Parts: sequence; C-alpha cells; structure tokens
Amino acid sequence: MRPEDITRLFVERSNAGDAAGVAELYAEDAVLAYPPGATTVGRDAIRELWEKVLSNRPRFEPEEPLPTLVNGDIALTSTPPRDGAGARAQVAARQPDGSWLRILDQPEFVTPAAG
Repeated sequence: MRPEDITRLFVERSNAGDAAGVAELYAEDAVLAYPPGATTVGRDAIRELWEKVLSNRPRFEPEEPLPTLVNGDIALTSTPPRDGAGARAQVAARQPDGSWLRILDQPEFVTPAAG
C-alpha cells in the first residue's frame, strides 16, 4: 500500500457504509480535524464519528490526489476538492509491516470569511 491509496480506500469504505473499515485507515492515536471547528482523537472516536456520518448514506466521489511528499516514514497526501472549496491534507506514517496509516487528517481547509 502507498500513502495515496488511503484516499481511495476511504472513498470505497465510506460508500460501502463501513465505518470500522474507515477507522482502520487511522492510527490508534490519530487526530481528525472534524467535525468543522472540532477535533476527533483516536481510532475508536473516529469510528464512532463515521458511524454517525455514514448513517445518512452520503456518497463520496474520488478526487485526484496531488503529488505525495514522503520523508522517511512520514508522508503528506492532499487532494483539491471537486467543488473547489479549500483543500484536504493528511499526514500518514509507515507502519512496521510497510503499510501506511493516517496520523493527522485535515479534511477541509476553508478560507476564513472576511471580517
């Protein structure tokens, strides 16, 4: 698995309604900047969050990833959303078995409203 595969797996698992499968893409102590304005910390909390989100049966579309940046066992992945609203970025860490898990996930960067 490559770091950028996580985004594809996220879409596949979300569209299948598989909250546990989505949570497996995250490290045990991962930090997810969601819902907006809050953080969700830890794989169990991320699974619980996605159980709620996926109960509404949202449909996710694949987004073309930007080039992945890798430095040793850390990778930065990102995608520009199809709707052009901000960006998405994730930091993944290589696991001892060679797989990758998200450790930080910022699914939405939005430009603050002008004051």
